[in-house]
Amino acid sequence: MKKVGLFFGSFNPIHVGHLIIANYMATQTDLDEVWLVVSPHSPFKKKSSLAKDSDRLYLARIATENNPKLSVSNIEFDLPQPSYTIDTLTYLKEKHPKKDFTLIMGGDNLKNFHKWKNADIILKYYSIYVYKRPDYELGDLQTHPKIQLFDAPLMQISSSYIRKCIKEGKSVEYLVTPDVFEYLDGSALYK
Repeated sequence: MKKVGLFFGSFNPIHVGHLIIANYMATQTDLDEVWLVVSPHSPFKKKSSLAKDSDRLYLARIATENNPKLSVSNIEFDLPQPSYTIDTLTYLKEKHPKKDFTLIMGGDNLKNFHKWKNADIILKYYSIYVYKRPDYELGDLQTHPKIQLFDAPLMQISSSYIRKCIKEGKSVEYLVTPDVFEYLDGSALYK
């Protein structure tokens, strides 16, 4: 059974920080591959701040196309919105019964994980791989048997910082992959 890590995000836009974490999980843990699941609308984010789903999906695809261990999924685009992780996991398990799915999340999400819809069910049936983030308390769940902590290399880059730079006419070269940079540089996205 293939072990697949699911790395959820709005990827608005995808940047090298996302890719470093995804690649670390795909190559330095027991995961066989990592799927970057582009979320159409997180229950925790204002929809108005998101670029179109198709743009974010396209950028994620061109950023990962040369890495055989990384792929991009738009599975949540077809599910009711806002999308909840438990619903996506249930749907994926039905669609891919021969795959063993593991959640990937930042340590900043772990402390409030108990507030997620059906968190107890997620913890019962799925493993969660947590990459630690500085200055975030991990909370009581860090010792849960289904949770593993990892010291993945982190970069101080955020999608909001990239959007701000683009809006101000500043270069984002090296913060995103060359293909993504070329696309953003030649489009009106985030300007």
